[in-house]
Amino acid sequence: MSDDHQTLALLLFSAFIAVTLGITSWVGHNRRGSAEEFYVGGRLFSPMENGFAIAGDYMSAASFLGISGLIALFGYDGMLYSVGFLVAWLVVLFLVAELVRNCGRFTLADVVASRMRERPVRIAAGTSSVTVSVLYLVAQMVGAGSLVALLLGGTSEAARSWTVIGVGALMVIYVSLGGMRATTWIQIVKAVLLMAGAIVMTVLVLTRFHGDFNQLLNTAAERSGHGKDFLSPGLKYGGDWTARLDFISLGLALVLGTAGLPHILSRFYTVPTARAARRSVVWSIGLIGSFYLMTIVLGFGAAAVVGTDEVRKSNAAGNTAVPLLALDLGGGAGSTGGTVLFAVVAAVAFATILAVVAGITLASSASVAHDLYASLRRRHARQHSEVAVARLAAAGIGLAAIALGLLARDLNVAFLVGLAFAVAASANLPVLLYSLFWRSFTTRGAVWSVYGGLVPALLLVVLSPVVSGSPEALFPGVDFHVFPLQNPGLVSIPLGFLAGWIGTATSAEQPDGAKHAETEVRALTGAGAV
Repeated sequence: MSDDHQTLALLLFSAFIAVTLGITSWVGHNRRGSAEEFYVGGRLFSPMENGFAIAGDYMSAASFLGISGLIALFGYDGMLYSVGFLVAWLVVLFLVAELVRNCGRFTLADVVASRMRERPVRIAAGTSSVTVSVLYLVAQMVGAGSLVALLLGGTSEAARSWTVIGVGALMVIYVSLGGMRATTWIQIVKAVLLMAGAIVMTVLVLTRFHGDFNQLLNTAAERSGHGKDFLSPGLKYGGDWTARLDFISLGLALVLGTAGLPHILSRFYTVPTARAARRSVVWSIGLIGSFYLMTIVLGFGAAAVVGTDEVRKSNAAGNTAVPLLALDLGGGAGSTGGTVLFAVVAAVAFATILAVVAGITLASSASVAHDLYASLRRRHARQHSEVAVARLAAAGIGLAAIALGLLARDLNVAFLVGLAFAVAASANLPVLLYSLFWRSFTTRGAVWSVYGGLVPALLLVVLSPVVSGSPEALFPGVDFHVFPLQNPGLVSIPLGFLAGWIGTATSAEQPDGAKHAETEVRALTGAGAV
């Protein structure tokens, strides 16, 4: 990339970072310091504000960079990510949003612990939430590294490494100083920027093809090197039975995983009522649905305008397809229009990453402090000490995400998020649904449900081609994979539900009917909700 690209994009990066740090500083000087203020922003956000923040939290680097890149590389099969991410919101809207808001206070564990023995349930749910959050953070780190490597010439490993470290440091600052209130406003600003950028890019792509979507698809197929196969199922998830099962596994993880993501569930607590939580989801579905439709245009646009080979040459996982498309649409390398559009899109993508990592870090640090610390260290931990622990936890989680982000920097970010969704659907969703809807569910069932999904999901990822046994693996030089699928959801999600049932069936504990009735009334009516 030219010096003009680098200078302008870096100026825009700096401007967004300055604005967000300003928001964080302002909020930091105007907070009360309570746990409620730090974790959920005092529950003062309107449904529209929270809807934009949810959209900002959800539309991550995986969406903007990863999905578009997968579509540019694999056509129809890449588009399945867009469909899965969007359909997942129907599960959230109809099954969990309002009920979670009524039953909990700050975290997923609050919902489960409302009718179980708190200590074991909080430890299990807190451990699972932190694990899912760290996996999700790794994807954002990889996206940041790919983006800045492209900006600085595409070959600088040192630049990618320092970018990952820099993003990690910024997310710790956002969370430690500003809490949920600052994080929410950062996500709202980012959602507006991302939607505006996606709309401009989509209009430019369609204008290039005179509004003829059919011509866009045909050109993409021609330039992909795969012909009409590019527009048909099977390019990535076709062929042998392993690839087909991998597709089913991915679909299950994407559709069911959203309802178990800690940073999404925590957003329902930032509004004053359950009705406001439901309206927030309606707002977010409108924004997210529009955005994912645009990622389809951008992905096929990258294949048609830039060419699949050029996208793959820039980044083997396809993470740089959208910035390259922006450069071409603006007039090409060296042109003023190309320089400006590339810099704007790169800055928006970087803003996306910063906003999402802040939300995830906050949710995971809340799990460490509110669930793990309060359970393990002090039975009745005071609120101000919980907040102090949450700030320390943000730093520790940031370090873990940086280390893993450096290790996984050559993997596609949408693919990495698919793994996080699989773990969330395996460990968090079963215990959440059982707690809300199964009268006989017990503490042992809850603990077994979490670990029965979490441990197999992580073990199957370690033993899969993602880690070893293939040229694209984390450790390409060794081969200890025995599980053939790249996504573990097909096996680990049913295991999570099965473990919860077995744990309950073999438990000597008698289910507390009164507590279930109380939880049911609170979930459905909001009576007694915080």
